[in-house]
Amino acid sequence: MHWSRVLRFADPQASQAAVQGGQVEIVPMARGRFDVEMTQIGIDRVWMQRFNVALPQVATATTARDRKGIGFLIDSNASELQHCGMEVTPNDIIVAGFDVRHQRSSSDLHYGTMSVPVEDFPQLCRTIIGREFLEEPHAVIVRPDPALMSRLLKLHRTVGQLALDTPDILDLPDVRRALEEQLIHIMVRCLADGASIEATAGGRRHDAIVTRFEEFLAANPDRPLYLTEICAAIGVAERTLRASCEEHLGMGPIRYLTLRRMHLVRHALLSADPSNSTVTRIVTNHGFWELGRFSVAYRTLFGETPSETLRRAEPAAIDLNRPSSLPAAQALACR
Repeated sequence: MHWSRVLRFADPQASQAAVQGGQVEIVPMARGRFDVEMTQIGIDRVWMQRFNVALPQVATATTARDRKGIGFLIDSNASELQHCGMEVTPNDIIVAGFDVRHQRSSSDLHYGTMSVPVEDFPQLCRTIIGREFLEEPHAVIVRPDPALMSRLLKLHRTVGQLALDTPDILDLPDVRRALEEQLIHIMVRCLADGASIEATAGGRRHDAIVTRFEEFLAANPDRPLYLTEICAAIGVAERTLRASCEEHLGMGPIRYLTLRRMHLVRHALLSADPSNSTVTRIVTNHGFWELGRFSVAYRTLFGETPSETLRRAEPAAIDLNRPSSLPAAQALACR
């Protein structure tokens, strides 16, 4: 089955629900209008995505265990990107493992992904390079030959442009097969011939700490949390937690906690029914008790008061996480 769609989102949670091939949580890091354009293409075995993201953000992601995926910057002049605390250059490919990973980007991110079924990947490698791809145990980034990377970027851009301008061309079986063969070939070559860049032992430790930190936040969504309590629960010193969060999230743990919950409150306000919901109930349900201070901080971040957000509440977003389950009429309605 093949498909393509172009979606645009003004809400982080609606955006993250649409990402294919895994799960992601997005926390924007700056004031401004959240704006994400997402182009998605499925060509039988190959899935690919192209993202244009306006605001700086932290993304916490996991890859579906039935997909073998990669990610990369698609514009050499685009946003700065850190993956698991490591700087990503336009010449790098991120190897998407199955563990939780953290990405931090500045504004104007242009990012692409590709994936194939994980069960097909070994045979694809044997066909293309004569052997299976022997992945380094701690490899986070692969740096291919520049000529191979350039071919990958050009082909990814060409397929993305087809989805935007002439999506009907993907209905032609010969075109789909040719594009898929080229995409798979260049993906395998880039991974097999590239130089592996491994995370340091300290970086891996910090990544594990941030993962435990986020698991604790998710388990305690509706009450105030204090730094000493968090450190005791996840078993690390305050200084270590701060250093880990600064490296992977670009901010301290309390700042990240506050931003994350502010965006959850905004989503709840936009999704609520104004006739039977109140700002006070929604805000306190997310662990904010000083309502005056919260209102000031909310207006500073979003440019409007919580009550103004509630008055223009919108219906909850459609869950788009399974691409093949989205009817064409709904896909068009989301553009």
